Amino acid sequence: MTAAIRIRGLEKSFGDLHVLRGVDLDVETGSVVALLGSNGAGKTTAIRILATLTKASAGTASVAGHDVAADPAAVREAISLTGQFAAVDEVLTGRENLVLVARLRHRRHAGRIADELLDRFSLTAAGPRRAGTYSGGMRRRLDIAMSLIGDPSVVFLDEPTTGLDPEARIEVWDAVRALAASGTTVLLTTQYLDEAEQLADRIAILHEGRIIADGTLAELRRLLPPARVEYVERQPTLEDVFLAVIGHRPDAVTTKEVA
Repeated sequence: MTAAIRIRGLEKSFGDLHVLRGVDLDVETGSVVALLGSNGAGKTTAIRILATLTKASAGTASVAGHDVAADPAAVREAISLTGQFAAVDEVLTGRENLVLVARLRHRRHAGRIADELLDRFSLTAAGPRRAGTYSGGMRRRLDIAMSLIGDPSVVFLDEPTTGLDPEARIEVWDAVRALAASGTTVLLTTQYLDEAEQLADRIAILHEGRIIADGTLAELRRLLPPARVEYVERQPTLEDVFLAVIGHRPDAVTTKEVA
């Protein structure tokens, strides 16, 4: 497989503040890679450089075979970016949001594109409603749908579930899984460990401006000492209870597990 994203020695400083300190990362075509890190680790800065919104201080990066510094226009043609907050027009309906973006991108048959995306993201029934009436999960799914107009080969999702409730997070996870199933390359930034575990083929951990670990979940687990098997009693978390009560995950409340 070829790398859809290739980063070598990437650095970014804002005055005396060194945010990225030599990042190396490959994202294979058609894969989902989670860039995991605490607040301030440099995740959003890395995404902004890859999306040509910020220039690196040093190092190189390419997306879809195009150098982000030398050929930013070609990079922008190949990507979409969804930020931490849904960028939808709440006055327009869901369908009108999609039609507007399709026309801005000079796509023919904007209405048909909108209808196909509404169906793909299970928003057909909500399409005629104002986006301002949507739940957080629905707005985020609409935002992701809007970002796919133009068939980008690489999608950047920068902390897409920030501020969402547990049920809405699962809706977004399902949307990301659908992207992966279609063969789209996804670079996902998150500070939620369970999100990376659920969605990513590979996980890169960014800490203090450097990638300190990179691998599959199984490979990362092998960095720790061998697990000791114990039988423990486990009480359900409040999230387990919430999802079970609303019927989203009726088998969530279990009382025994193997650690």
